[in-house]
Amino acid sequence: MAKVYPQLPTCCSYTSSKKETLTVWMKSLVCHGNGCTVFNSKGEIIYRIENYGEKRSREVYLMDLNGKKLRIFKRWDGYRCNNGSTQKPCFRLRKTFKTLNGDSACQVTMGSSSYRVVELVGKSTFQIVNNDRGVVAEVKQKKSSSGVVFGEDVLNLTVEADVDHSFIMAIVAVYGLINHTM
Repeated sequence: MAKVYPQLPTCCSYTSSKKETLTVWMKSLVCHGNGCTVFNSKGEIIYRIENYGEKRSREVYLMDLNGKKLRIFKRWDGYRCNNGSTQKPCFRLRKTFKTLNGDSACQVTMGSSSYRVVELVGKSTFQIVNNDRGVVAEVKQKKSSSGVVFGEDVLNLTVEADVDHSFIMAIVAVYGLINHTM
């Protein structure tokens, strides 16, 4: 069995000034846990999402490499963690009905801003778009540089510049919970 030796990422910022592609592995690093692990382009672990063994749990944790809780999800609400405590939800994700053109799958509200999760053709393929219909992130099945498709549990997450990565990961996690893929 291969061993994982995580290294701290060189930057602890949750945004980037350029477009960034992350790898989402829909497997937990915790034995018998449910969740996923997120790697940056250098292969370093930058996020873990865990619900500690309870499939479709009501409480899920988004953590950095050191295990610091960044966000907690209760049902479909996201809470930002500050020194282990949570306050009011910082975003809400609600499943919506599809329109005739198959447009929206979920609506995300965060204060006065709103985003939509738009399903695309293909399993586990979707975009996160803002009010102006601008794509802020896209998730699709990962392919190698030679075109070989990885398994359904390995995804590419492309996040546009100046977008909070932890917020996007929170949306991806809650969307996965709604669709029973996590």
